[in-house]
Amino acid sequence: MFTKAQFIEALKNELPEIFATKASAEKAFDTFCAIISTKLNDGERLRLPGVGSFTVSERAARTGRNPQTGAAIKIPARKVIKFSVSKGLKEDL
Repeated sequence: MFTKAQFIEALKNELPEIFATKASAEKAFDTFCAIISTKLNDGERLRLPGVGSFTVSERAARTGRNPQTGAAIKIPARKVIKFSVSKGLKEDL
């Protein structure tokens, strides 16, 4: 698994002229994640060329079953984040 710390280290190493320290690379990563979160919370679609797109959709309320008892339970409606991989990235795998 590629961790956040490893990503930050790679970012710093790949772009040393922009990120002189790990702290500056981490700040950029955290800002990037915050922008994604803000846009998704606003209900916007977010497209990252070469990577994919994030969308928020509504999942309707439904009835489910408790796997231990078999009793019916109500599952409330909620918003979910969906990610679609870009064609280019999919072909690179």
